[in-house]
Amino acid sequence: MGRGDTEEETELEPGAIWRIRAFFILFVAIAVSVVWVTNSFLTQRFTDTVRSRAEVRLALYSGNLLSELQRNSVVPLLLSRDPALIGALNSGDFSQSTQRLISYRQEIGAASLMLLDTDGRVVAATDRNVLSSQRRTNPYFVDAMRSNETVFTTYKPEDAPISFSYSRRIDANGSAVGVIVVGVDLGKFQNYWSGFQDAVMVTNSEGEIILATESRWRGLTEEAALAARDAPSAIQRAVQATADWAALPVEAFFNGDAVMRQEARVNFQGWRMTSFTTYQNVRERVNAVLALEIMVFAILLAVAFYFVSRRAQYRSTLFQRESAELRQLNEALQREIAERERAEKNLEVAEQTIQQSSKLALLGEMSASVSHELNQPLAAMKTYLAGARLLLQRKRSEEALSSFQRIDGLIDRMTSITRQLKSYARKGGDAFEPVDARDCVSVALEMMEPQLKRSRVQINRTIPRQPVRILADRVRLEQVIINLLRNAIDATLEVEAPTIDIVLSAGERAVISVRDNGHGIEDLDALFEPFYTTKAPGDGVGLGLAISSGIVSDLGGRLTARNGRTGGAVFEIRLPIHQVGSQAAE
Repeated sequence: MGRGDTEEETELEPGAIWRIRAFFILFVAIAVSVVWVTNSFLTQRFTDTVRSRAEVRLALYSGNLLSELQRNSVVPLLLSRDPALIGALNSGDFSQSTQRLISYRQEIGAASLMLLDTDGRVVAATDRNVLSSQRRTNPYFVDAMRSNETVFTTYKPEDAPISFSYSRRIDANGSAVGVIVVGVDLGKFQNYWSGFQDAVMVTNSEGEIILATESRWRGLTEEAALAARDAPSAIQRAVQATADWAALPVEAFFNGDAVMRQEARVNFQGWRMTSFTTYQNVRERVNAVLALEIMVFAILLAVAFYFVSRRAQYRSTLFQRESAELRQLNEALQREIAERERAEKNLEVAEQTIQQSSKLALLGEMSASVSHELNQPLAAMKTYLAGARLLLQRKRSEEALSSFQRIDGLIDRMTSITRQLKSYARKGGDAFEPVDARDCVSVALEMMEPQLKRSRVQINRTIPRQPVRILADRVRLEQVIINLLRNAIDATLEVEAPTIDIVLSAGERAVISVRDNGHGIEDLDALFEPFYTTKAPGDGVGLGLAISSGIVSDLGGRLTARNGRTGGAVFEIRLPIHQVGSQAAE
């Protein structure tokens, strides 16, 4: 090394040091700013996502709860007009009343049914254990006797869960002869809500908790319930994982924990629904992005250090150490490549872990849905098996055969449930929404496909190519179409070449027509009245068309029936066309 080179390096070194210091200070400031802005942006974004999902779940919960209440509200009115029940109350002969209520419960799907006389004594019930019990002081009996309408009652007996029921007074010849009570099973929603990472409570107009995923909350006010227990164990674990997160927004903290509180109004007697949701996986997702950014800045910083070091070495060793510097550069590049390969492998492992977690979460939700849909048939099958075993022990084989036939029917129902899971996944409560009537017809035909194949019925479907937009509840409209198809199948059982025509047309109104080649309708005037049926005893009680007519009326349309000119029956559903342009203008 020459003397001139040493002097040149000594003169340039102070300025180079200050430039290097300024560069690294600027680099660190940019890195901190980027990480800070990214953290704030992603935290807000993921928090909004969690809040939106919690609001959607809360809307679904409240919609399902309101749908169950509305579905059972019409049952007391229909049963209060049942001639058989009125005749039993007038004559005092209730030998067939309990069995009739059991058949109603199976068809309607209510939790329980009870028939009380004017003294408040249970004279018929789907639960035989309560027969002859006295219910004179119970609120559902007292309120029903005082009112001319259907009344809803929330009743909490001692050491028993809260019960919900609709009741209505039964009148005959201008005087009260009894009360019909329809139990509503809202407890099933508590078990369903418990399958998700939310703590949910429902309060009445007085602020008392009547439904909750945590059993300690029921019967208390919200303040007292949270004092008794903050949240279920699943929520607590999520809270512990995020307890040290200082970047949460202010509204995220409730009762000292990182839990989001959402509240919605249930459009029923002043009820309100509240959910508590954790910010699960939000911090992990933000940290994953921040870790990538920090790694990138670290690599850039390492590269900068490398080039600065290389320049210093180059200036200090000059040309005689050039080969050694090249070897060091090659080794450093190999190490960097190896580090990047390891980082890529780590990223692949992280992506696979996230995908597996998502699959497990989806599998859990599907398992909860399937379990919820199949619990009732399985419970009924267990009851029938126990009854059949007892009947066989008593050598009553014919009655035992009837139980096995019912079990066979339940198995068919479970098979239908599994085929309908895709359709049920689209359920969203009873809110009206713009739907394509063609989709409703197609889904109804898919759900009825097993029965159509067994009956060997020829289906002629006529559907326009253009969408037919209507404002309706998709699930309830599909229920009406399925009911009409079932009636058409029953009407063509004795026909040699059974045929069903389903036609969808659109004009001023959307018209869905279901035509069969059966024997037609004898009494058109009484067709839509409750309890009118042309089927054999035990095959139905005549509530299907009455309920279907009520559903179409709720949708703003009309369900009509007539006999075809060439024979058979024709049912038509007329619904208003949904005008998208006018609605947007309004």
